Amino acid sequence: MNVKSYAKVGAVFGAAALGLGILTSPAVADPTPLTDYRQLAGVGSDTTQYVLNGLSESSTVTNASGKIIASWNATGTSTIKTKATGCDTVARPDGSSAGINALNADLAAGTHCIDFARSSRGPADTSTSDLTFIPFAKDGVTYATDLGSTLPTNLTTAQLAAIYECNSTEFPNAQPLLPQSGSGTRSFWLKALGITEADLGSCVNGTIQEHNGEAIVNANQLMPYSIAQWIAQGKGLSDVPNRRGESRLRNINSTAPTTGSGTAIALNTAFTPNFLRNVFNVVPTANLTNSVVAETFVGSTSKVCSDTTTITKYGFGTLGSTCGDTSTKAES
Repeated sequence: MNVKSYAKVGAVFGAAALGLGILTSPAVADPTPLTDYRQLAGVGSDTTQYVLNGLSESSTVTNASGKIIASWNATGTSTIKTKATGCDTVARPDGSSAGINALNADLAAGTHCIDFARSSRGPADTSTSDLTFIPFAKDGVTYATDLGSTLPTNLTTAQLAAIYECNSTEFPNAQPLLPQSGSGTRSFWLKALGITEADLGSCVNGTIQEHNGEAIVNANQLMPYSIAQWIAQGKGLSDVPNRRGESRLRNINSTAPTTGSGTAIALNTAFTPNFLRNVFNVVPTANLTNSVVAETFVGSTSKVCSDTTTITKYGFGTLGSTCGDTSTKAES
């Protein structure tokens, strides 16, 4: 794939649309303190890092040994230390695929430094059943533009596909942005558009960090954005940095990505079906019988699935009886 390189310029906007507050305190990244290793260490998706951070601090996601989850953000220091011994040089995975690859590498090495991977995409390789993709929440992805965009506030799937193939006759000046390689949102977006990596045109900047609206620096640009992330970033939560810049979520196929407004804004669970997705915690299939893994992730009454207050706080929808299902197996 050929990509152009665009400068990333941070844009700051005041308390604005939808009546949502702006973050005023530093965001929490990684476990606090860093030596609080806990029982299950997770890495991977940018999309679900904040909701997992929230679940890691939830008073209900605990057991007799204390807090269960230690979730490491997608970006930060180049290496992380996930366990007290033997895990001093774990490379930090940035994105769903990177997290899943790191989990597979940990399995192969037998180091037990990573217990689960956060993923905003489903399986990519079903050649084995080594991993189990356990869904815990609902999200959607739409495109975002800035307030003064030259692009419409509604596009069809076909129009978006043409823009990302760089052959749109309707919008020849469009400048499409795409998350970094390894991003689950990147792979999900291309699948939803019905195109592949090979179909991407040379006008695509495919190097941005996902869900960072500050990457949109002119009126011709657009980017895929997690609806849940965009909602959470605008809530003024102390542990979620507001990276929206002047970005606004747009409609696809004449369907709005959100419902409500102000503090009542929420994911539209009736959004265009191809652009709705489950998000997952991925664990080694052999570990499903581990009591801590099972009580935390498995089944609709698991500790994570039961904490619907935290899941919706971070902009996601709930899954009901399908939360914690263990039927989806894969290699990656």
